[in-house]
Amino acid sequence: MTSVALAIHLLTAVVWVGGMFFAIMVLRLAAGELDPPVRAPLWSRVFQKFFPWVWMAVILLPLTGYWMIFSIWGGLSNMPLHAHLMHGIGWIMIAIYLHLFFAPYKRFRAAVELQDFPTAGANLNQIRILVTVNLLIGLGNAVIGSTGRYW
Repeated sequence: MTSVALAIHLLTAVVWVGGMFFAIMVLRLAAGELDPPVRAPLWSRVFQKFFPWVWMAVILLPLTGYWMIFSIWGGLSNMPLHAHLMHGIGWIMIAIYLHLFFAPYKRFRAAVELQDFPTAGANLNQIRILVTVNLLIGLGNAVIGSTGRYW
């Protein structure tokens, strides 16, 4: 059953980190050419479609992570360093996402509703920064998770 937890954990992380990579490295550059009255509603729709997947990740990653921690190592105290790092980094990523969702994204949505594109743009920039940070952390966590057992 641990392999089921690992598969769910891995696929969920790929969806979240891959989505952030696409958003920052592809969509942001393409959408940057659009005028704010087009760009802001586009990003609003993108977030409406992507964030449910992130919420799934925020739930499934800790659940499957703890499932593996307790089935493989019997608890936190027996985990190797790389697993401790993944554990802590994962919670940091979740905290960043929660802040992103409940602060700049909430303000972004309200600004888009009011067609206040300067405010929407300012909040979109905050979201971009937070997603970029989470992307870099997530990529690092993927390296730790895939190489850590060989340290």
